Amino acid sequence: MAKHIGIVACSAEGAALCYRTIAVEGARWMGEHDHPEVSMHNHSLAEYMKPIYRDDWAAVGELMLSSANKLANIGADFLICPDNTIHEAMPYVKDRSPLPWLHIADVVLAEGRRRGFKKIALTGTRYLVNSSVYPAELVRPTTEEKDEINRIIFEELVCSQFKPEAVAYFQRVIDSFQRQGCDAVILGCTEIPLIINDANSPLPTLDSTRLLARAALQHALA
Repeated sequence: MAKHIGIVACSAEGAALCYRTIAVEGARWMGEHDHPEVSMHNHSLAEYMKPIYRDDWAAVGELMLSSANKLANIGADFLICPDNTIHEAMPYVKDRSPLPWLHIADVVLAEGRRRGFKKIALTGTRYLVNSSVYPAELVRPTTEEKDEINRIIFEELVCSQFKPEAVAYFQRVIDSFQRQGCDAVILGCTEIPLIINDANSPLPTLDSTRLLARAALQHALA
């Protein structure tokens, strides 16, 4: 029996991509149209942004725990969260959680090690790139780049707006990482893979959304 995957969702587009990846790629492991049981709970992004704006990560953790408890009550065996930013609240969550979690950064960094990358850059929301979710040695965008990436994420990507101008901006930022000697870039907002991938990125990408979905599949089927 495959384990029941619980998704603690935050922003809709990233959570949808994660769920879709589990459903589609599950068939490669289990047979046509098959995948493990999946349940999702989502407080609105607005409810998450209220404590994020005031830097109240304990309150973010309470929202995550609320979802975790609901998913545990309907039979999930373990949890994933397809949102890098709110992993900053994980220290408030993990010891009180009713179920174990797969940590998105652990999954992404393990893939980076497996592929032999030596100098990795990080993209994501301003809150993520300023946080301790990923190691300090990763290369970060400049302050100006952080602000524009943050704007694109919250004003466009989470609202299902995918513009050529946004693609071009990310390509310029990633090109600057390449010129700094980076050999890969983490797509550290789960919406970024909707516009950037290995086909249009100057550097190889570490797609946090799909990597987490695949790790969940492997864990469910172990």
